[in-house]
Amino acid sequence: MIPWLKLDTAPVPGGGELRLMRRGDEFSIMLGANELMNSRNNGSEQALATITCERLGARPDPRLLIGGLGMGFTLRAALGALGPAAAITVAELVPAVLAWARGPMAAVFGDCLSDPRVTLREADVGELIGAGPSRYDAILLDVDNGPQGLTRPANDALYGMAGLSAARAALRDGGVLAVWSSGPDREFVKRIRKAGFLVDERSVRASGGRTGIKYVVWIATRP
Repeated sequence: MIPWLKLDTAPVPGGGELRLMRRGDEFSIMLGANELMNSRNNGSEQALATITCERLGARPDPRLLIGGLGMGFTLRAALGALGPAAAITVAELVPAVLAWARGPMAAVFGDCLSDPRVTLREADVGELIGAGPSRYDAILLDVDNGPQGLTRPANDALYGMAGLSAARAALRDGGVLAVWSSGPDREFVKRIRKAGFLVDERSVRASGGRTGIKYVVWIATRP
């Protein structure tokens, strides 16, 4: 078996270190013993975007905010589902992840970063959420392994009542807050509802098919 090769490391603001690993044409981003993402298991990241876009329906000029660039699978799926008038802002806190996207993982990303509908921001997604009311039709969060601050404790604020209320305020009527998670969380679902959302919990496969590890995507709609 081909061994994993460590290509680079990057500090996470607030603590921790990301590692970019490669094995043949497969990439992995690790935080400690946790694999945050893998280039071969991207079905759930794509589902985060496709389910959200289906819920939005045929809006003429949808505005999306994606929290976490990752390996670009959510971004590419959103671009594929939306028309030419869409605008997608991607907030990525770790500068090295942006560099990896343009460097060693350029083949994984393809041409999605140069799409005129895309704006990349080296920023905390929470700051963009709080920048003003009714700015987005959808906010997609994949910055942790679920509604806990795994990559950085400060991310907990996104999933508490204050963060959920800020997300609701940042959405237009009928807008969608979509959150990826490695597993279910009943208390988080209660908080989403308390914040004024209607919420569906979807089970999605890492492989994108009918087999493989199951993850969770919450689709919370602002009435």
